[in-house]
Amino acid sequence: MRILIVGGSGFLGRELARQCSLGGHEVAATYLTRPGEIAGVEWLPLDVRRREDVEVLVGAFRPEVVINAAYRQADWTTTAIGAVNVALAVSMVGGRLVHVSSDAVFSGAAIRYDETCLPDPISPYGAAKAAAETAVSAVVPAAVIARTSLIIGDGDSPHEVLVHALATGRAGGVLFTDDVRCPVHVRDLAAALLELAAAEYRGVHHVAGADAVSRYELGVLIARRDGLDADHHLPSGRRADTKLPGPLDVRLDCAMTQRRLHTELRGARQFLGDG
Repeated sequence: MRILIVGGSGFLGRELARQCSLGGHEVAATYLTRPGEIAGVEWLPLDVRRREDVEVLVGAFRPEVVINAAYRQADWTTTAIGAVNVALAVSMVGGRLVHVSSDAVFSGAAIRYDETCLPDPISPYGAAKAAAETAVSAVVPAAVIARTSLIIGDGDSPHEVLVHALATGRAGGVLFTDDVRCPVHVRDLAAALLELAAAEYRGVHHVAGADAVSRYELGVLIARRDGLDADHHLPSGRRADTKLPGPLDVRLDCAMTQRRLHTELRGARQFLGDG
C-alpha cells in the first residue's frame, strides 16, 4: 500500500513508519521540526495547521491510506483543526483515513467505556480530541477513529522516561495512584492501526491494552523491568488532591475491536513482564 503517516516523527508515528517500511509498503511520514531516521521512508515537512499545505502534500503523494497521529496536548489548532485539515485533504483525493484519538475524550464518570459511548470531555485536550472525532466522522464517514490510551515502548516513551527520572532523583513529582488507564505497547498499537487501515471497517474502535493500571502501578512495572528500585525511590500521590484538569479513571473496553484484529492488545502486566 501507499501510506502517509501524518505526525510520523512522534513516538507512535515512528513505530508506524518502521512497521510500514518492514512490511514493504511505500511510505511517507510528515514531521514538523525534525525528520526521522527510518530507512525506506520519505520524510516530508508539514504543519497540519496550514490547510493549503496539507492539501498540497496529500494531493501530491496521493496515498491509499492516511494515518493521522499528529497532536499537541496544549494546542487546539494542531489537535482539532489539524485533524479537520487532514480529513478534508483525504476527502479530495480518496483513500482510507485512520484517525488516532484518545481516551481523554471521556470524563471518567462511567469508568468503563466501549465504542458506543459518546465523548464527554472535561479537559481542553479531551475537548480538542472530541471535536476532531466529530469533524473527521462528518468529512470522511468511512474513516476509522481509533481511541487509545497511554502508549508504552521499550524504554523510550515519555512515561518511561519520566519513571526513570523520578526513580533516579533526576526529576521531582509523583506518579498518581488514582489515575487509571489501559496502557498499550506501541508495537501492538501500530500493528492494530495498520490492520484497521487494510480492512473495510469504519467508525470508532478502541485500541488499548487489556489491563487497567494506575500511573503509579505502571511506573512500578516499568521500574522493575528496568532494574530500578521502585519500592524506595518511586514517589506516589493522588491526582484528586491536585487541580490538574482531566479524568481520573478511564478504562477503554476493546472487546469489539479485539475480535476484529489478529494483533493481540496485550496488557501492561504482560508486556512489562509481570503476567
